[in-house]
Amino acid sequence: MRTLEELIDSVEPALPLVHQWLSQAAQKFEVLEPSESRGDVLLGLQVTTRSPMGAIAYETGGILIDNGWLRVLGSGNPKLRRNIVEWNTGRSNGHLLVADDAIGGFFSINGGAFGEDRGSMYYWAPDTLKWEPLGLGYSEFLRWAVSEKLTVFYEGLRWPGWEVEVKSAGGDECFTFYPFLWTEQGSVQSSSRRLVRVAEQFAFNVDPRGEAQ
Repeated sequence: MRTLEELIDSVEPALPLVHQWLSQAAQKFEVLEPSESRGDVLLGLQVTTRSPMGAIAYETGGILIDNGWLRVLGSGNPKLRRNIVEWNTGRSNGHLLVADDAIGGFFSINGGAFGEDRGSMYYWAPDTLKWEPLGLGYSEFLRWAVSEKLTVFYEGLRWPGWEVEVKSAGGDECFTFYPFLWTEQGSVQSSSRRLVRVAEQFAFNVDPRGEAQ
């Protein structure tokens, strides 16, 4: 296990590269201040700050994108209390959850759970409850998330006035829908929706019918 000194790269830190990507963003974004426990987060993650993931985990509390629709996890912040290490504890096995969205979708890096393409990003889609490959690595995912491609990706999964509703939601909340989006009757346009804790939605996605595991 590497020490904090070994994980903090002062020679080639990735944060300037992340800022460069954000400077070219087509989407609104907010970089959150890092948590006081960011050192513990980086130690738990065991990824150096030479990588974008390590830089975000150590130098930010997370990143809110497109009015808070997409939440990229970092070291935690009052606006996004979940940090990337604690959030994965007990929730991921063979993959690493790194981001989620306002409609209960989750983004994760394959560590072997989804197949041989280790390091590739997957999306747990709320309208299918299936892990879908994105064909992106983490760095590509960050650039994609602040581009116009994000809007295209969510076509059909947004409703009129979603911006106002999402702004009023916290970074640890998301919308749940009924009828559920993964059913034939479910739709963001016609289903009723309410805010729930992201942790509650994740648990529901694991077992949508409430069956014992």
